[in-house]
Amino acid sequence: MVRLPLAEAEALVRRALAAAGANPAMAAATARALVAAEAQGQSGHGLSRVPQYAAFLRNGRADGRAVPAVVAGRGGAVLVDARDGLAYAALDLALAEAARRARAHGVAFAGVTNSHHAGAIGLFVERLAAEEGLVALAFTNSPAAMPVPGGRRPLMGTNPVAAAFPRRGEGLPPLVVDLALSAVARGRIMVAAREGRPIPEGWALDAAGAPTTDARAALSGAMLAIGGARGALLALVVELLCCALTGAQFGFEADSFFADAGNRPRLGQALVAIAPDALAGREVFLDRVEAMAAAMLAEEGVRLPGARRAALAARAAAEGIEVPEALLRQIEALAG
Repeated sequence: MVRLPLAEAEALVRRALAAAGANPAMAAATARALVAAEAQGQSGHGLSRVPQYAAFLRNGRADGRAVPAVVAGRGGAVLVDARDGLAYAALDLALAEAARRARAHGVAFAGVTNSHHAGAIGLFVERLAAEEGLVALAFTNSPAAMPVPGGRRPLMGTNPVAAAFPRRGEGLPPLVVDLALSAVARGRIMVAAREGRPIPEGWALDAAGAPTTDARAALSGAMLAIGGARGALLALVVELLCCALTGAQFGFEADSFFADAGNRPRLGQALVAIAPDALAGREVFLDRVEAMAAAMLAEEGVRLPGARRAALAARAAAEGIEVPEALLRQIEALAG
């Protein structure tokens, strides 16, 4: 492992993406998001994505020249077109629009269309809560991996959802919830397949739609939702929020990110921002959040959601991040 300061890691990622064809704004926004995810311990959405994103830019699955733009809006609602670029610059624009419109109208919905892999979406709601004092929700669909209730073939993505709630007190990180709706991360099934280990029942179906404990069979089949049919229905809600409202492609219309070749995914994301002072009032809101936080922490062994990621980010800001040497060399080669 090699330890890198955050600024150095961000500059390296930015150069690697620019060399693959990303314009300066896209490269910078993507580098910030990937390094922030790495700093929070979310390595699956961190620097390990750089080679994949560079390949997308080179093979045309993402347009490095794209400049996101607001294409529709009324009151608290706004639609941002990512124009087939990597998602992060478009999400930055959607976040800024959501914050501005929530301050003006009390609540805002920012949709993103023609987008790409959105990484750790908790980062975006965290920014709205920490920097703007807003309650924030985020949703994204992804290439098909899970069936609908009663179905066998993948139609929906694992469709992460995230929420953030600001707290009272200088330096207190927001409460942040960030989770995918599959029973388990696909990466865990991939590891089990490589190691020849079985997976627990309830994680996946095989290609014929039958429940399986064979990890290799699961990779050619479908993942199952957390909580069975209830989780699958929540994933359906995310598909419709992110795609029906924005015109983006559903998960079954987007090729896998893990395939050697495929289409431009044209996925959708949605950000909701709520100004607490538009409802019961900011002080009431903060009182209620702190009452819940205190009740949670009164029980031994309970940790507030997002606390571990915040602690890791603070440590990374002071000490840098650890990067596997092989991955670092790969990124350096991409950067030239």
